[in-house]
Amino acid sequence: MAIPELVTTADRGLFGRIPSRLFAPLAAPNRQQHWQLLCALYERRFGPDAPFPPSHGFHWREIARDIEDELAALDARAAAANEEPPLTPLVIRANEDFHQLKEAGWLRVELRGVKQMVTMPPVVAHFMGLLVEFAQTGPVFVAGKVRSIEANLRLIVRENAEGDTLQEAASQTRSLLEHVRNTGNSVRELMLSMDPTISTATYVRTYFDRFIQRVFIGDYGELRTREHPISRKQEIIQTVEHIHTSIELRERLVAWYSAKRTNGDMRRAELLFERDIQRLIDLRRIDEYLDRLDEEVRRANKQALVFLDFRLRALRPLDHLIKHAITGVLAGAAEAAPFAPGELLSTDRLAEPKRVIPRPPPAALRTVVVSAEEQARARLMLRARDARAMTPPKLTAYVLTNLRGADEVVSERLEVQGIGDVRAIQALSAVGLAMSSESRNLKLDAMTLARGYTVEKTEGEREGDWVSHPPFVVRTRKKQQGGAL
Repeated sequence: MAIPELVTTADRGLFGRIPSRLFAPLAAPNRQQHWQLLCALYERRFGPDAPFPPSHGFHWREIARDIEDELAALDARAAAANEEPPLTPLVIRANEDFHQLKEAGWLRVELRGVKQMVTMPPVVAHFMGLLVEFAQTGPVFVAGKVRSIEANLRLIVRENAEGDTLQEAASQTRSLLEHVRNTGNSVRELMLSMDPTISTATYVRTYFDRFIQRVFIGDYGELRTREHPISRKQEIIQTVEHIHTSIELRERLVAWYSAKRTNGDMRRAELLFERDIQRLIDLRRIDEYLDRLDEEVRRANKQALVFLDFRLRALRPLDHLIKHAITGVLAGAAEAAPFAPGELLSTDRLAEPKRVIPRPPPAALRTVVVSAEEQARARLMLRARDARAMTPPKLTAYVLTNLRGADEVVSERLEVQGIGDVRAIQALSAVGLAMSSESRNLKLDAMTLARGYTVEKTEGEREGDWVSHPPFVVRTRKKQQGGAL
């Protein structure tokens, strides 16, 4: 089910929401220091874990003092690592960093009387929270997200929850699929970035720290068990299909989208509803993403095991053996050298040259000449196939031609002027039978073919000149209640 794009690229302007120079401190040569300062200020003053801030902000000296404390801590760590401390005094560096953050837009200074009060703009604080969350992301547990999605859908069906619950479930589903899909790419990039020249201890530490703790899935080992919530994926999808096809639930949810998201625009409300439904139905693709992730994990484990096995086998005291042999030879000892007897290098120990076996050249390919009659038959078969093929656009065009601006038309009045019209009548009859059935899957398949109209089967049997079919009525969607099937 293809959902049209609801937001244009121009509406996604990042710098329409945040200051244009916001990334300047994070792109400077001392970007690591600026990031440490922003994290410290966010944790102590402006973040959700900080004490409740005053409504008018903090005095600028308090923020400068926090910057001084963080710079002092950074200098202490640099001194412990035997690095040279900066020559500029601490107070001057703190004032320079404060003004850089203020000019970039991270901090906002307002005059309150004669005092300069400092706040962090709400949009910038929210963006900083997203950056901190991204930097501190750990293993994701699929079980918790699937339980949350299932609980939200149960609230919609059983307790008449509003569209915000459906929107939250769709957002969680999309986030889950993106994480599982990107985890395989992260594993592959991690293994490509592992330097084979590093020590074994560093390799093991990097492998377990970055692979297991940062880019892995917390409950990966339990995903294939029956007790894991992902095993109830089919029941979740059936619940989504029930929400999609139920007239009462659809009307209530679309009404919420219209009132809360689109200011009464029913068309955009239905598009938003269909988009969230499609995101939830995409949960069926998680098996495909998990299979690909399994391949990447097996490849990464095999590569790590081969590297560790090679390093363990290579840890033999060859230097000590050679030194011991040299010492023994110089001392005139009769000990045998740790080498095989005979010459170390000779012609009989070299590999034999590779023998080139001459092979006859391949025979030339035969050229097939297609006659004009065969070409004409092939073109005729293609034209016949295209004439009989029925697609949603062709079926919609046929329905619009027969409606002639009316709201409905019965099957007896449908025009037949060729094989394409006969195929259209057959498709409409099949759509009517599917929409009149009790199967939700058949109804969803029929809705993907019938766009903008519905087909309702009536009683009786019609013997036509071209095809026999049950009578039916084609109606535009606006005749239905709330545009639902």
